[in-house]
Amino acid sequence: MAQNKVDLDTAKSLGLLPEEFELIKKFLGREPNFTELSIFSVMWSEHAAYKNSIKWLKKLPKEGKAVLAAAGEENAGLVDIGGDLACAFKIESHNHPCAVEPYQGAATGVGGINRDIFTMGARPIAQLNSLRFGDLKLDRTKWHMKGVVKGIGDYGNAFGVPVVGGEVVFDKSYNTNPLVNAMSVGIMKKGEMISAKAEGAGNPIYIVGSATGKDGIHGATFASADITADSADDIPSIQVGDPFQEKLLLEATLEVAKTGAVVGMQDMGAAGIICSTSEMSEKGNSGMRIDLSKVPLRKQKMEGWEILLSESQERMLICVHKGREAEVEAVFEKWDLNCEIIGEVIDEDRLYFSYKGEQIANLPASALVLGGGAPQYDREFKEPKYYQEYLNFSIDDVPKPKDLKEVADFLLKHPNNVGKGWVIEQYDSMVGTKNMTTNRPADAGVVNLKGTNRALGLSVDCNGRYVKADPEIGTAIAVSEAARNLVCTGAKPLAITNCLNFGNPYNPEVYWQFVGAIKGMGKACEKFGTPVTGGNVSFYNQSAISGTEVPVHPTPTIGMLGLIEDKDDTMSLYFKNKGDMIYLLGKSKNDIGQSEYLVSYHEIEASPAPDFNIDFEYKLQDAVLQLIDNKLVNSAHDVSNGGLYITLVESSIPNNLGFDITTDAEIRTDAFLFGESQSRIVVTCSEENETAFIDLLMKLDIPFSALGHVTKGELRIDDKSFGFISDAKKIYQETLAQHLEG
Repeated sequence: MAQNKVDLDTAKSLGLLPEEFELIKKFLGREPNFTELSIFSVMWSEHAAYKNSIKWLKKLPKEGKAVLAAAGEENAGLVDIGGDLACAFKIESHNHPCAVEPYQGAATGVGGINRDIFTMGARPIAQLNSLRFGDLKLDRTKWHMKGVVKGIGDYGNAFGVPVVGGEVVFDKSYNTNPLVNAMSVGIMKKGEMISAKAEGAGNPIYIVGSATGKDGIHGATFASADITADSADDIPSIQVGDPFQEKLLLEATLEVAKTGAVVGMQDMGAAGIICSTSEMSEKGNSGMRIDLSKVPLRKQKMEGWEILLSESQERMLICVHKGREAEVEAVFEKWDLNCEIIGEVIDEDRLYFSYKGEQIANLPASALVLGGGAPQYDREFKEPKYYQEYLNFSIDDVPKPKDLKEVADFLLKHPNNVGKGWVIEQYDSMVGTKNMTTNRPADAGVVNLKGTNRALGLSVDCNGRYVKADPEIGTAIAVSEAARNLVCTGAKPLAITNCLNFGNPYNPEVYWQFVGAIKGMGKACEKFGTPVTGGNVSFYNQSAISGTEVPVHPTPTIGMLGLIEDKDDTMSLYFKNKGDMIYLLGKSKNDIGQSEYLVSYHEIEASPAPDFNIDFEYKLQDAVLQLIDNKLVNSAHDVSNGGLYITLVESSIPNNLGFDITTDAEIRTDAFLFGESQSRIVVTCSEENETAFIDLLMKLDIPFSALGHVTKGELRIDDKSFGFISDAKKIYQETLAQHLEG
């Protein structure tokens, strides 16, 4: 088979740097052919190799007493959740595919992250997602959002895993480039994990699942470049998903894992066969000899390099103990899935690929992978000019609003504060499982561990405005808020996974944001004892605003796992009884920095991140867990986007109750109601528990204040009516759909 001509221009067209082209020649001891160059282009892309981020990622805390598989060791993190159970969980992005083809981009993102979980032998039991879209007034944003939500819903519902939590945020920085981060969580018995390795010379290598087509070729390269006006031309780089095939593949792989015939198993995500073969080989200190002619195809007239790089979905690579082939083949025949031997393990650090009798690639496996031959860069970074401008902000320069109810109504209608019912209704939170302990509104998703008295708490969090204002503080807040949401449901935080969404790493100001985020994440994870178990980095996210390409807000999304030891202690966010006392734990500050109020109502973007002290945050969260454990509170809801007012309304809506509160005379009323200073939680307690509640807080030295009490349905602040919950609920529930239909 004739190979295309290869030179430096070819390398550049595939996203490789001139120095990388020279390094490839050094590894091979010769000029690469086109197939080999294509292999290096996908395997050395940022998406696969983390070449611009790995040196900083290594600084994150990865060890913990509950960690069974640390970051980078397997397809996902694995954490001990007590008894004989372990939890596999991970979050990943599918941003670039969703920018140009929202439906399939989101659907295949869900499929890919679920495969990472069940490849390890864990059954997925829950999904979460973190979504960022542009200005909701734009038709493009509506197109992005409708396609993404439908893609997530259709795939997840058909596959049969419930969505139990998430977030949806709108900001103009995401106009061109939405962020679609999908998280999957699965459980398995400890000691039954399937590793992603290939070892044992002569052991056969199987490809199982769907047939291979031309979809997704060079998808990893596509995900490692800027989104531009021409990116729609790259739609062949986007995969096509089939959730029904994935459901069959799930059941087949979990069944085959129980046979004991499997040496290792790896899903085929980014870069397809080449990624799976190289990573499994490197992990097993071995190599492979692969015949691409034996790969089942759904598209005829494919060239060898296309088969090798295709990212067709719902496929796995399995290394099997020689002599036990019949057991494996019987399982996949039962589930009516392809199961073909395409090669074997060899006892050398080499990958040999042939097609129709001709060798088309011969290269060292270790040269391709993260931590092996893939380059690792130290990128330049510098503080952006805007940073000092943000620090110069003074609240005294912001006029006090004359009509607080007008501000309250404005914030209640803002897309970032309203209910996301239009989104949630397209997801099935109960599909295929009886795992949910409750569908009651809570700050985090809660999933039952059947056969035990324990439950999992799950959350995803990040505020990109905070991170842009101060990457270190903003990311520490993201970790802390994820933990705070777990704690407000009664869960003790255990570990995190992350999805690091940033602009172009060759931009020193963007890289400064990335470095600061890593520092902030590391400090916060050390404080909360939540090691980083894995995730991914997504660079090159940018949008066109007023004709200028600008990076998206830096968005290091945190997915966190927590454990509720006694599910009877699960806490929800909403008011339970008229007359219950409403308390604010923590201290309000004269602070409106980066609040939705300041940015959207006053249209002031230049301000510092909200006031934050991580030592106090940790102390507060410990106190809340003790209050819940002692059954002294009836509800708990943290103060976040939109401030205290939005928190109180969200607590009022589910039971159609209201509130009557008094503000703090020592603090500007707009800061008290709408500021977003951190480490504040609204709780309610009944009259009979009030003395014990106060005594415990005094003992723990936690500042608190009585705000007021729960009412029958009116919203009152400082003896003035802010309306009734029935009207607020209507606005909260219907506004998002009105935006999308308008």
